[in-house]
Amino acid sequence: MKFRNREHKENTQLSMTAMIDIVFLLLVFFVMTFKISAQEGDFNIRMPTPGSGAAMDSTQLIIKLRLKSDEHGQLQEIILNDQMSFGTNWQSLRAKMIELVGDPSGPTAEEGPEVEIDLDYDLHYVHVIQAITSVTGYRSGDDIVRLVQRIKFAPVRR
Repeated sequence: MKFRNREHKENTQLSMTAMIDIVFLLLVFFVMTFKISAQEGDFNIRMPTPGSGAAMDSTQLIIKLRLKSDEHGQLQEIILNDQMSFGTNWQSLRAKMIELVGDPSGPTAEEGPEVEIDLDYDLHYVHVIQAITSVTGYRSGDDIVRLVQRIKFAPVRR
């Protein structure tokens, strides 16, 4: 039986200088390519409590947005304040919201209009997100212009 010479050890130390150089290069790369962007999808949504008939503040302007769906859950019609119909055109709704709320500084969380979204039970979720996106604001260049901060949902229609 043959044994290796255990007394002769190879030099197994690693050169840390090259590894530290790579770590610093990666760190510099991530710092230089980091881009700060505005947060999207941050909505202030209040859901109705079950069976609540809580009194509302009559001094606040509430914009009612009704979304009707067909039997397959597809968006059929967008109605604003029970008066104006936009068909399924989100751009027209956004233009009307800018006309109604259009303050370049945008509302604060406590003031400004509130939108109540009333939708059919079968409406697909993507249309709800489109409605929220259309009423909350829009992008102007690199800036986001806020229109509405407060959104709530009407009780569910069956």
